[in-house]
Amino acid sequence: MEENEKLAEQPVETAAEAVNEVAPEVQEAVVAPAPEVQEEVAAAPEVIEEAPSEVKPQPAAPVVEAEFDWDAYEKGDTLTADSKKELEKIYDETLNAIKDKEVVEGTVISINKREVVVNVGYKSDGIVPMSEFRYNPELKVGDKVEVYIESQEDKKGQLLLSHKQARATRSWDRVNAALESQEVVKGFVKCRTKGGMIVDVFGIEAFLPGSQIDVKPIRDYDVFVNKTMEFKVVKINHEFKNVVVSHKALIEEELEQQKKEIIGKLQKGQVLEGTVKNITSYGVFIDLGGVDGLIHITDLSWGRVSHPEEIVTLDQKINVVILDFDDEKKRIALGLKQLSPHPWDALDANLKVGDKVKGKVVVMADYGAFVEIAPGVEGLIHVSEMSWSQHLRSAQDFLKVGDEVETVILTLDREERKMSLGIKQLKSDPWENIEERYKVGSKHTAKVRNFTNFGVFVEIEEGVDGLIHISDLSWTKKVKHPSEFTQIGAEIDVVVLEIDKDNRRLSLGHKQLEENPWDVFESTFGVDTVHEGLVVEILDKGAVIALPYGVEGFATPKHLIKEDGSQAKVDEKLLFKVIEFNKEAKRIILSHSRVYEDVKRAEKADGDTAPTVKKASKKAKKEEVITTTTTIEKTTLGDIQSLADLKDQLENEAAEKSAKKESKKAKSKEEAKPATEEADA
Repeated sequence: MEENEKLAEQPVETAAEAVNEVAPEVQEAVVAPAPEVQEEVAAAPEVIEEAPSEVKPQPAAPVVEAEFDWDAYEKGDTLTADSKKELEKIYDETLNAIKDKEVVEGTVISINKREVVVNVGYKSDGIVPMSEFRYNPELKVGDKVEVYIESQEDKKGQLLLSHKQARATRSWDRVNAALESQEVVKGFVKCRTKGGMIVDVFGIEAFLPGSQIDVKPIRDYDVFVNKTMEFKVVKINHEFKNVVVSHKALIEEELEQQKKEIIGKLQKGQVLEGTVKNITSYGVFIDLGGVDGLIHITDLSWGRVSHPEEIVTLDQKINVVILDFDDEKKRIALGLKQLSPHPWDALDANLKVGDKVKGKVVVMADYGAFVEIAPGVEGLIHVSEMSWSQHLRSAQDFLKVGDEVETVILTLDREERKMSLGIKQLKSDPWENIEERYKVGSKHTAKVRNFTNFGVFVEIEEGVDGLIHISDLSWTKKVKHPSEFTQIGAEIDVVVLEIDKDNRRLSLGHKQLEENPWDVFESTFGVDTVHEGLVVEILDKGAVIALPYGVEGFATPKHLIKEDGSQAKVDEKLLFKVIEFNKEAKRIILSHSRVYEDVKRAEKADGDTAPTVKKASKKAKKEEVITTTTTIEKTTLGDIQSLADLKDQLENEAAEKSAKKESKKAKSKEEAKPATEEADA
């Protein structure tokens, strides 16, 4: 019995000791959450103590051995199946249910240079590359971020997350919402591009125009690269998926309030300090501390300024005076030159009209040149005061910018601050002694300057002009336009006919260089004389006929009919009879038909005369035709070099012909007398 009691007590003690000595952690982690096991183990000694009275060890030992799994204990598994299920249930309740390809919110629990560890409530944490958060340099532990579940487990059992993909998934919704609500968003400036910058906003590449970066002109875009800035979404093109953002809009909102405050305190004439913000060809923009003003180029200096860069430079601090401002348009007109006295106030008080001054040409115009005789003091030399010549010319023909010139003061108005100058006054006026140098009847050589319908303007010398009337160009030709007679730039000999000193004009003539040939032509081309002529031009009312000595006549269409009934043609040589000669009008009227009509009338009148008489009469008629051997030229001037002696020559020839005619008549009478006597017999 004692051995049985020992045997019955030994296993229980050994088991209890084993539990206490080997696995104390099991008692804390396993026995505590399972009270029924604890009760069974605690009750075991009571059963053992009752064993001696009953001498039966069966009640307790089998119960402990059945509940304790020694195999599981050897494997390290100290939990029962029910305990495992209970623990799994409690653990599962602490986890979030996530799915692949969805966006969830997580908490940043760790950050290093390469990675960001994010807890999304899953059994394992996810890792996101630090590069995906470069747009947000202020990221810290505890921040909430959105991540995209790429995979719950990769080959290594790692949870794969992407912040960039999460931003892209919801980016368009957020961008549209930001545009509607005018929300301020953060973006990362990735790089430069043509005309602006590329900005990462919610994972979308947005365009930041260069003009929308700042209210001040940007000279170096590279300083903004790799920086995180605040922006406003100002435009979205849904068709092309384009987003335009602006940083300037944020600044303008702040400046708008500042402008109202500054403009409200402005007063005309107030002097302020500002910074040169921008330089243009027409002026300079000045930053007055939140509001901009413009100094026009004419208000930079009292003198001439070709470009504002001659006076100021960018970022230069200068004092300016307020000239005017507009509260509604928020425009401020500034001045710089007004801070210094006007140069006209310092002009020499002894300077007067007629004084000679030297200056520099600063501006050229078609109508004249502006000459600066002192800094800020300018005078105008009108183009008419540059030369005594009356021809319309450009000021550039006389001067150019930068020339140093000596001038004469013509007018001086100190109140209006205007001055007119002249340079031709440095030379003598050619019209002062014009009557002595160009007497009436004197001959000179002039240069053709211009044409008009009524004549030719010529220049004898600089400042001395004259007009040759179209009727004074030629004695013989009827000139329709001066261009038929000469050309611009050509030299021509003239005779002074009249002087108009008041209007500075000379009346000149060209034909007066020669004797009037019409005095000779009156005897040469008398009425009823016949001459050979050349048809040079056919008009509606008749034809122009070229006669010897360069004279032109005119024949009407009815006087151009030939003996065969046909009409005379151009370049055809025919005999013409003078039917009218007008010396005053210089007009000769000709007829070709009269030549053969007169012959026919003579033949008809002498129809009863003997054949010999008829032959003699016909021969005499033909001899009456005055022919010339002079070559007929189309030129209207002709060769009239010998016209001075022509009259005497024609008189001698007429006398000789008259003597011949008388001798021939006498001879024909003698021949006709025997024939008459024979007829009577």
